[in-house]
Amino acid sequence: VRVLHLKENIASLAQLLASTSHGGFPVVCRPKPDHAEVFQGTIKRLELCMLLENEHIFEPETNDESFSSSPPLSYEKITVEKLPNLSRLTMLLNRYTTDPWYQQLFINLEPYINKSAMSVQAHFSLQRTYIIFRTLGLRHLTVVDLQNEVVGVITRKDLMPFPLEERLRLQLAPR
Repeated sequence: VRVLHLKENIASLAQLLASTSHGGFPVVCRPKPDHAEVFQGTIKRLELCMLLENEHIFEPETNDESFSSSPPLSYEKITVEKLPNLSRLTMLLNRYTTDPWYQQLFINLEPYINKSAMSVQAHFSLQRTYIIFRTLGLRHLTVVDLQNEVVGVITRKDLMPFPLEERLRLQLAPR
């Protein structure tokens, strides 16, 4: 599972977006240094793309967990229903992954994540998961274990009848 952290490196984020086509990502954080990373919420790919177009919100790494100066972008600025300019985005992602300067810059995702994102336990009923997808119109759903650690993501495509039936048949077939 590809997860993001509340404090994410710009170069790593650009590399992730350039190398995957995922529509959204679970965001995790480590509550205390000796604890595991736990699920905090989700963020959509389009929102990440909009954030990366605003370099003024990037900040250098700090030793503490706080971010300082830049106020968060407005809701209207990051929520878009249209695709970003693909050639500009490709150029930005390429610059962020190749220029060493962006290895030292970070973005605070906390103001932008959906903290009320749904998640299901790893052994949750498949039928109920399908009902949740249908009634809420979800595109993806984070799967967590009993400690709230991310163990997977279910997409709408995973619940399509034919691929699901084929996977169940393979699982139930005698070996």
